[in-house]
Amino acid sequence: MDTLQKTVLITHTLIALLIIVLVLLQRGKGADAGAAFGAGASGTVFGARGSGSFFSRATAVCATAFFITSLSLAYLSSQNSAAPSSLVDDTPVAEEVVEAPASDMPADEATDMPALEDAGFEDETATDEQ
Repeated sequence: MDTLQKTVLITHTLIALLIIVLVLLQRGKGADAGAAFGAGASGTVFGARGSGSFFSRATAVCATAFFITSLSLAYLSSQNSAAPSSLVDDTPVAEEVVEAPASDMPADEATDMPALEDAGFEDETATDEQ
């Protein structure tokens, strides 16, 4: 990932968090009824109209910026020409060992097996008969 894409991604994430905060700070529709009866809205930091218009505008600006960063991230990722590397693609290919069937083996090699007695083993059938 190049630095431009990282920068846009970080900006996109910060805008998303800012939208979440702005939406949570806004008042609901039912809170306007209390302000109509003089609930002290004229003494607020944002003026007599309250914080509704400020938060609404800030949310709209952040939503527009979020939309622009989403489109730019989609464009930047489509321009990335490097194929993603995978651990599966990097593993070496194991060669298969193909064994010859027993019928293809010459007769003298098939019968030329070392005797079990030479290896120190006794024939089990011979001991059972005794």
